[in-house]
Amino acid sequence: MIKTSKSDDAELMKQQLAELVKDEPFVIPNLANVSAFIMDTYIDLNWVGFYLLHDDTLILGPFQGKPACIRIELGKGVCGQSAKLDKTLNIPNVHEFTGHIACDSASNSEIVIPIHYNNEVIGVLDIDSPIFSRFSSEDQKQLEDMVKILEELVF
Repeated sequence: MIKTSKSDDAELMKQQLAELVKDEPFVIPNLANVSAFIMDTYIDLNWVGFYLLHDDTLILGPFQGKPACIRIELGKGVCGQSAKLDKTLNIPNVHEFTGHIACDSASNSEIVIPIHYNNEVIGVLDIDSPIFSRFSSEDQKQLEDMVKILEELVF
């Protein structure tokens, strides 16, 4: 659920995101602004950020929230599994996810979306919530659309 209450706000959010990143050639400031944008736009989140793939390790990138794990091996935790499988993982209860890496004990649900460049996974968008089953299929679609914008305009 986005902070704004209308369902057609998804298109407005995508337009705002595109405007936010379109004229900045550097990746890091774009990812910093996007993590802040998502944190400010959605309710009931406690962490939003990026992990960028280097060899077989995801390295912490720009984020909003409490300090986080700096390195996550490919295939480990929700982020590592999402990157390895090249698949969005929407986890309603992280405590039931085998191998979950608990950077913030307040997190109860998580969604992780792979990011691509030249058809290769280069990182993930990771979002945590203290609310169980926080991320609806509509949220997932909106967030995947945002990642597509990043793939087109930033990477």
